Amino acid sequence: MPVADAPPPYDTVVFDCDSTLSEIEGIDELVGEEHRAALAELTNRAMVGEVPLEDVYGLRLERVRPTRADLERVAGLYVERLVRGMAELVRDLQAANKRVLIVSGGLLPAVAAVAEHLGVAVNDTFAVDVTFAPDGTFADFERTSPLARSGGKPELIGRLVRERDLGRVALVGDGATDLEAASVVQRFVAFGAVERRAAVFERAAAHAMSVHELRPLLFAPDELAALVR
Repeated sequence: MPVADAPPPYDTVVFDCDSTLSEIEGIDELVGEEHRAALAELTNRAMVGEVPLEDVYGLRLERVRPTRADLERVAGLYVERLVRGMAELVRDLQAANKRVLIVSGGLLPAVAAVAEHLGVAVNDTFAVDVTFAPDGTFADFERTSPLARSGGKPELIGRLVRERDLGRVALVGDGATDLEAASVVQRFVAFGAVERRAAVFERAAAHAMSVHELRPLLFAPDELAALVR
């Protein structure tokens, strides 16, 4: 059955990062071509809900062991390959006095670059942090982060809704971890501009294949009219 859905207006819009704000899956960009296909398969199996995220999260990072320089490179790729029209959409949401959050299972040092580029506040940006040795090599990741496991995204978003008085919330994402959080928001939009995941689209009540299609799903008609004046 599709998840519950309520139309706009919304007070807060939450975005996933990988394959939603940006065209890339950051973790897949951290490996050489010879290993990319295998890693991408692990990522996809988690994103369509075939395996729990926690079963692959640590495994991927142990295989990749990204350095500080690696994540700086991926940060640049995230920004360089923002989905067309996404920066303008975020700007318009903020101009309409809506709070914008990024909640991602990606790695915080790279996701934070997207937030900075889009003007999303640091304390409204959530991802999995990593630590480095003094020489910049990988030490560990934030193993207690709810975003590194299945069921963690609804847990975090639900807590933010309660503690930060986010009001009516819409969530935009492409994966099974985003779909899990549909129960704690008023609208979940399955976003397929980069990856159309059938298992997610089948359950979602709202769908968009482009930023243009997102707009009427996130703004009420009068809000859209005000933007073009």
